[in-house]
Amino acid sequence: MVSGALQVAGLLIGGIGMIGTFAVTGMPQWRVSAFIEHNIIVFETIWEGLWMHCIRQANIRMQCKVYDSVLALSADLQASRGLMCAGSALSSLAFLVAAVGMKCTRCRQSSWPAKGYILLTAGLLFILSGAITLIPVCWVANTIIKDFYNPAVNVAQKRELGEALYLGWVAAFCLLAAGAIFCCFCRCGEKTRSYGYSAPPHHPLHSQHLHRTTESSYSRSQYV
Repeated sequence: MVSGALQVAGLLIGGIGMIGTFAVTGMPQWRVSAFIEHNIIVFETIWEGLWMHCIRQANIRMQCKVYDSVLALSADLQASRGLMCAGSALSSLAFLVAAVGMKCTRCRQSSWPAKGYILLTAGLLFILSGAITLIPVCWVANTIIKDFYNPAVNVAQKRELGEALYLGWVAAFCLLAAGAIFCCFCRCGEKTRSYGYSAPPHHPLHSQHLHRTTESSYSRSQYV
């Protein structure tokens, strides 16, 4: 009962991380315009994402435009595109593998040791997808912070951390937590199976009968 609830919790956490990874990949709020010093035009907000940049004016209307070329992006955003797509694909694969290996899922000719290995594979995939998602989020955040405190960068070009980065950290944490749950559950399951094996019971009547048979055989050999 507890193991089934733990598997469901891991699957739910992994599903939240998977949905968050997809949302972060498509959101334009990776870099947000900073209102500092002379840049106090608060009625216009600039968002820069992996696929498009948007301009929002006074919470009334918003215009978005897809980037004309990948080469126009900075190195961190170019790498983030591929990493986030890889993280989304791996998180989806991990979710499907975990759903197949759960205790409540029944497949033809499936045994518990096989499902244990399936859950271990799902856990490793969740951890890998969480690490891949965490790399671009931290990379872009580090670039934004360095440019923000760099006096050589123009004030109009300085950006702040967007909502997508915070959501990316939450999604990566959920993926890592789901992976840890499935890996620990598989490990605990292996220990339980190894400890659960015991030798067959030694019945006293069976030992007495064996002893008498041995004595009779010995006595017959002496008479012969």
